[in-house]
This record gives sequence, C-alpha cells and structure tokens, in this order.
Amino acid sequence: MRVIRGRAATVAADQEASRRLLDWVAENGTPAVRVWTPHRQVAFGRRDSGSPGYERAKQAAEAHGFPPIERNVGGRAVAYTGTTVAFGRAVPIADMRSGLSDRYDSLTAAVQVALSRLGVSASTGEPSNSFCPGAHSLQADGKLVGIAQRVRRGAALVAGICIVTGHAEIAAVLDPVYDALGVPFDPDSVGSVEKAGGPADSQTVINALETALAGPGDHEVVSVRDV
Repeated sequence: MRVIRGRAATVAADQEASRRLLDWVAENGTPAVRVWTPHRQVAFGRRDSGSPGYERAKQAAEAHGFPPIERNVGGRAVAYTGTTVAFGRAVPIADMRSGLSDRYDSLTAAVQVALSRLGVSASTGEPSNSFCPGAHSLQADGKLVGIAQRVRRGAALVAGICIVTGHAEIAAVLDPVYDALGVPFDPDSVGSVEKAGGPADSQTVINALETALAGPGDHEVVSVRDV
C-alpha cells in the first residue's frame, strides 16, 4: 500500500496529484491511499457548470471568501474550508464492469470505523436536501461524509469528503450557491465531526482515516510532491 501525504501548492497541482495517483495505481498494480486537507474552495461539478445560474453561483462563493473551481466529475458543489478533510483509496482493477458496490461498501465501512474511533457513530444515508446529494453518504447530526467513485481502465478511485469543523460556515456559503443553481438545500443538514461530538482537529481526523483506509501491513509513505 502506498500512502501519499500532504497538500500540493495550488488547487490545480492538488487535482493533478490525485490524477497521477490513479495513473500510478493502474500502471503499478499497487493500491494507494491519500488523506489531506484541500485548499479553501467551492468545487463545482459538471452538472453545476451547465446550470443557467452557474455564474451567479460562482459569484456567491467568491463573496463568501471561497474561490470557485471546477472538477471533472459529476455531483454538485462541495465546500472546503481549509480544515475539511478529503480522502481517497485507489485500487487496481481487472474489469471496469465489476466490483463497484464492493468498493463502495469497503470504503464506507472503513470510514465508519475511523469515525467510531473518534467517538462519532455515523450511519449510512443523509438528511433531505443535503449538499452534493448521493447514495453513498454518512450522517451523524447532519451529513458529514460524502463518497463517490471514479473508474478507469486498470484502476478505480473511491474518494470522499469529511467535514471536521466549520459546518456553519459551509452551510452559509452553500445556501446561496445552491439557490443560484436551483438545487434544494437545507443549511441545517450540514454536519461535522465536531458537531457530532468528535474532535475539531483536522490532523487527528486525517490520522484516523489514513489508518482505517490503509489497513495493517507495511506502507510506502511518500510526499505529495513526489507523486
């Protein structure tokens, strides 16, 4: 298992590091894990960029001090405060048509274990009108984890977001953003590790998630600068 640590210097470099991680797994046939705190931003998905209110949504993000960026995946807007944790586990695959559900289940279970060790009992599902609504989410006094999957020839990446603290700030920026996009959103649906009774320290959450996602055994630890 390869473990990648740290945050790249810019949002674009951070996105490129995640892309290279998936390429490396496909080429080397070895799984890899990355858990980190992305730069402060509101990340818009492909569905958002096609909305008539997209420009207004980006302006709303900027007005709240969140630089708007676009990501090459589906889904809806997600806010990162700078303390929000992102995580991903990339695994080699032989068949792009199989294993999707098993990979979701495995990662979801690992994240639940990590949260449990932090004192948070998170259940599957999400409240109504949550941010980036999807079938693979975890909730504990609000949605605090969302999970998605990207599959390419040779490798699959199951990744997500974990809100550690700052749930009120995230709700405040996403409320006008989702309004501009014409997507229902309930600010009270946003949870966090802190809100659910866990620690408000991002590094503590990173350590717990990395341990749970990487599992036991020997790991090759590398800096994101070397990916």
